[in-house]
Amino acid sequence: MLTIALSKGRIFQETLPLLQGAEIECKENPETSRKLILNTNNKNIRLLIVRASDVPTYVECGGADIGIAGKDVLDEFDSANLYQICDLKIAKCKMMVAGPKSYDYQKAMQQKSRLKVATKYTKITKEFFAQKGTHIDVIKLYGSMELAPLVSMSDLIVDLVSSGQTLKANNLVEYEKISDISSQLIVNKASLKLKLDEIQPIINAIKNTVK
Repeated sequence: MLTIALSKGRIFQETLPLLQGAEIECKENPETSRKLILNTNNKNIRLLIVRASDVPTYVECGGADIGIAGKDVLDEFDSANLYQICDLKIAKCKMMVAGPKSYDYQKAMQQKSRLKVATKYTKITKEFFAQKGTHIDVIKLYGSMELAPLVSMSDLIVDLVSSGQTLKANNLVEYEKISDISSQLIVNKASLKLKLDEIQPIINAIKNTVK
């Protein structure tokens, strides 16, 4: 039995054509089903529905053989027990530094001011500003990052930006791009060795479907 870990929402929807390219079709809609383990048209393949941030953990710890996770999650996740196989070029967005229109970001960076930054991506944020030689105090939040500078809790935020409409609606602007983000195909190292004959055709089919 092969287990593939996925998350609901945009990643799942954009993953469906890739799975179909590997002749894998889910028998149920995870958006309406309460089941966390979904069967497919292949009796030897099942889908595990988990939080996006938990996909690498399930793959690393052997709860799943294969997973699809955003580069943002993987950059926050240190693991020696999984392979990042390829960029699937789906669920694209950007990791950005953003903040109020009135804030002079360039001046603050030039003066090496100590900054307060709200984010859930603490590792990415610390590494980015460390490379610039800027000291920061990180405020970890799990959502609604845009609120932090609006209530003077932080100077800046670091978050994913897709359309930019949420920033605009809250009078925030993008200052600097940290990285481009998209979803990656990941595989448990042990599974790749023990189930190579089962996993390799799936990897090949998905790679051939990626545009």
